[in-house]
Amino acid sequence: MIKQIMVILASYADTEEGYGLLGPQMAATIIQNNTGYECVVVAVGHDFDKELIKKNVIQLVGSERPIIGFSSLGGRPELWELAKELKAEGAITIVGGPQADVDYIGETGWEQHPHRFPGVKDSFSLALQGPAEQLIPFINSRGKEVPEKISGALFPQDGRCRINERDKWNGDFLRKVNWGNLYRLGSSGLEPVSVTSAQVVQQIGCPYAARTVRVSIDYPTNLKDAPFNKRGQISLSLRGCSFCDVARDKGFGGKLSLDNVLAQIINLPEDAEGRKIPFELINEAPLTTLPELLSAIKQQGIEISQIELVSRADWLIMGEEKLRVALKLAKAMKAHVLLSAVGFESFANSILRNLNKGYTVDTNLSAIKLMRQLKEEFPDNWFYTTGDGASHGFIHPTPWDSTETEREMSSIIFAYGLNRDILPKLSTPLIIHHACGLADWVRELEMTEGLTLKRRASTIEWW
Repeated sequence: MIKQIMVILASYADTEEGYGLLGPQMAATIIQNNTGYECVVVAVGHDFDKELIKKNVIQLVGSERPIIGFSSLGGRPELWELAKELKAEGAITIVGGPQADVDYIGETGWEQHPHRFPGVKDSFSLALQGPAEQLIPFINSRGKEVPEKISGALFPQDGRCRINERDKWNGDFLRKVNWGNLYRLGSSGLEPVSVTSAQVVQQIGCPYAARTVRVSIDYPTNLKDAPFNKRGQISLSLRGCSFCDVARDKGFGGKLSLDNVLAQIINLPEDAEGRKIPFELINEAPLTTLPELLSAIKQQGIEISQIELVSRADWLIMGEEKLRVALKLAKAMKAHVLLSAVGFESFANSILRNLNKGYTVDTNLSAIKLMRQLKEEFPDNWFYTTGDGASHGFIHPTPWDSTETEREMSSIIFAYGLNRDILPKLSTPLIIHHACGLADWVRELEMTEGLTLKRRASTIEWW
């Protein structure tokens, strides 16, 4: 019997050539290792020829009813339209990854409020929330198993959306990724992407998003570039940062074992010098276990080139002692530690509060002082600047900008020289995904103030 091929289409930034896609590539590995299907990932950039993608995908999957997955849609309607056409032409289309469930269902109250995001149910046969191995029985049945039996599945039933309970994350499925299963559309068709930068998962979800808190968010100072003079606050229940669009999706799933993380690192491709390619450690609070991990890597005789970390500003400060121990180990290993992203987000206290960051501008400045100090102590092993490839969080503009916040931020940016090494060339405007905490804030504003803000795909246009 000819082995069938499944394709997972994943959103890919055109500037990220060589950057691995952990989620879809791990899902493809799980499917290939546990079903009768081969599975590959096709990276889809923003400027793509839809008919050419369809032609190459259909040619690859063969004549039987195709099973085509979609991951990390990133609010791109052109991908939803592609899925809708493939579904209409007989393919089974499945959406997975972050926000798969809420984007499938649509925005809260869209049935009563036509301007709200209606979801992408028409584009997909079903959605999957949670781990990829839930699809194994369905794929082994070549798509014939009824959706009712698929854990984590969302699908239409009796005019409503049925949501099956998802399985818990199982570390046994996360030990190994086939980093050679990534392709993109080139001049001669689908061409393999040589992955030169990857990810290793150590922690699933964010501990800051593990509990629900009640928070008061200020009324905006402007919406649609118009002054909003009313003062007041709106009370919300939040998990994590108010703008985070994955906190509700992932919550906090816990850490993987040290053995599991080491297995992933051993499995990474090597660079020209025989060292493991640079990898981001997927862990929102990496410093507590970093010395243990680096020590184990050293003891195993694994040669690494660079480990990349993401951290909140307050957790960076709290982890200073552990970080110094880790940097001494990195020095002995001749490895780089890149602090690739710190969630500063703003340098105005009122905006940090409305973003529910849980810390102040002083926290941000203390973290920056530590980052600069460590560079003096470990110049060959510690990297954190934008010139080193870091991209720290800086959200601007926001709905709460004012003359006072602009003055506060400008004075701090100038006084501490943040443009020199911390701030990106371009800030990121506040993006309000329809399922993040701030979306509840927007909907409350709309109801109480008689507003109607436009939706751009799965995001809410406040600007």
